[in-house]
Amino acid sequence: MERRRRLPHVYPQDKLLFLTWHLYGSLPHTLYPPPHKANAGVAFVWMDRYLDTARSGPLYLGQEPIARLVQASILYGAHELRYYDLRAYVIMANHVHLLVLPREAPSRFLKTLKGYTAREANRLLGRTGQPFWQAESYDHWARDEKEEDRIKAYIENNPVKAGLVAHAADYPWSSAAGHFESKAETTLGSAGVAARATADSP
Repeated sequence: MERRRRLPHVYPQDKLLFLTWHLYGSLPHTLYPPPHKANAGVAFVWMDRYLDTARSGPLYLGQEPIARLVQASILYGAHELRYYDLRAYVIMANHVHLLVLPREAPSRFLKTLKGYTAREANRLLGRTGQPFWQAESYDHWARDEKEEDRIKAYIENNPVKAGLVAHAADYPWSSAAGHFESKAETTLGSAGVAARATADSP
């Protein structure tokens, strides 16, 4: 699992990409990467557990209007913009996990997704001139079908491990709940769709 400010423009064909990004200020730079962690994968698991157990700091994605906005944008990217084939996702209170088969450069669709949701979320929250997402993202290319299945299970079980629900399907902001159909046209509206297509900042 690599931490990047910018994703590469060249990407392997027919490989699933596991992406994670989190709210600005939810993971202090003094804590990550943690010391004495053997490799990037272990460090990522530590980061994810830290975010799951956070009870302070920004938790905006735990608010239904913000979670709904991010969910609609993820679905719109798959079904309308066709940036990727969506395999799994979950929206936690302070971070997002996404498993996709890219059809466009990941740097492009993540810029669009984060840019639009940042502006709209700040508008809903009454915030101006403040960053919403941390600039860095975390990415990992799945090596084979077995790893793809493991990552999908990891994503969809994240709310269960965090103690939010007893069963993955009970968490509304996740592919485990069967939310794969695009509701972006009604949720975002025509103005939001236009703005989303030209988003350019996190």
